[in-house]
Parts: sequence; structure tokens; C-alpha cells
Amino acid sequence: MGFTVDTDKARLDVARIHRYLGEESTWARGIPRETVDRSIAHSLCFGGYVDGEQAAFARVVTDQATFAYLLDVFVLPEYQGRGYATRLMDAVMAHPGLQGLRKFMLTTTTAAPLYARYGFTPPAMPEALMERAFADIHRQRRDR
Repeated sequence: MGFTVDTDKARLDVARIHRYLGEESTWARGIPRETVDRSIAHSLCFGGYVDGEQAAFARVVTDQATFAYLLDVFVLPEYQGRGYATRLMDAVMAHPGLQGLRKFMLTTTTAAPLYARYGFTPPAMPEALMERAFADIHRQRRDR
């Protein structure tokens, strides 16, 4: 059967996604399950499967007309090194709802070469890019 990608949210192993994001990721450590559930409900999600078992995930926040933001992209450690990240990104970039967008953004500290293959570059006008960022927000909420 090999590696397949689809956008069927009913197939997602949300417990596995939450475990990876909350325990292994560098960007969402400590994220509550309820937050993962809500993020999936309001995003275009891509599940990557090896013989029916979830091995990869990505989600896109988008209006499917002008803007998209790619995030929470991962391949589980036991499946890395097999080209699955590329195949996952191929599926994301080919999705009909993500064509003709004015802006498609992401943030990465580890996989810039992967995303560069799909045309992602540093911002053309970084001085115009602004954000409200709350580092470790998930861990801070638990400490209260």
C-alpha cells in the first residue's frame, strides 16, 4: 500500500498528533488536547499514512482564496528519512484550495531547504511583517 496522503479529518489519529506536538515538537510542547482538537477543526488538515497508520501530519489555516499559513508539519521519527515529508508537501502544494493564493506563509527553524523547493523564501519585506508571539504559551497556562 505504501505512503498515502489525504485530507479526511475522520482518518486522523488525533491522539498521535497531540502526543507528537505536545511531547516531541519544538514549537507546541505542552499544548493541551483541546487546543489540538480546535486547531484541527478549523484547519485544512493533511494526514500521511503508511499502510493505513498515521505517519505524518500538516495543517493549513486558510481562506482558500487569498491567504494560507502552513504549520504543524511533521513526520514521526520512526518514519523519517524515507521521503515522506516531500510527498506530504507535494500533496499540500497540489491541493485545489491552495492554488492562486496571494500569500502562503510558514515559519521554520529546521526545514528551510525542504520548503525552499516549493518556492518559500524569507519575507520580501521583513520590516513590514509583524506578529504577536507568546513563547511557551501552553506551558505557561499550566503553571497558573
